[in-house]
Amino acid sequence: MTSIVFIVPGQPQGKGRPRVGKIGGHARMFTPQKTVAYEGLISHAAQQAMQGRALIEGPVSVVVDMRCQVPASWSKTKKAQAINGAVLPTTKPDQDNVLKAIFDGLNGVAWRDDVQVVQISSRKRYSPLPGVYVEIIPVEGAA
Repeated sequence: MTSIVFIVPGQPQGKGRPRVGKIGGHARMFTPQKTVAYEGLISHAAQQAMQGRALIEGPVSVVVDMRCQVPASWSKTKKAQAINGAVLPTTKPDQDNVLKAIFDGLNGVAWRDDVQVVQISSRKRYSPLPGVYVEIIPVEGAA
């Protein structure tokens, strides 16, 4: 099977922590709406890339390139440095939280479950066009 490549457009977002709310006097856990919407965007982008293929069954390697929006308040010089990689994003979202959102959004779309991920390569940089670029590579020869 060949690799699957897709782009999740827009500023990368981390998975929000579950919240507790009361429904009918009982405490209930729920996922924040912003996280649900972002995971839906991830699922949609992956479905288009899958083009009707069956779910990946074996182990996978995942490459994630998080491209963050350059703050509008920065000077032209600092913006240029950010685009060239001289200034790196050390602000939210955290890489691990973005990966969790990506992986959960891919469950049942690209693979059965994110336990199939055996290798991850990720980076976070500034870009004039924000988004998350994802490549899923089936690991060959694994039994």
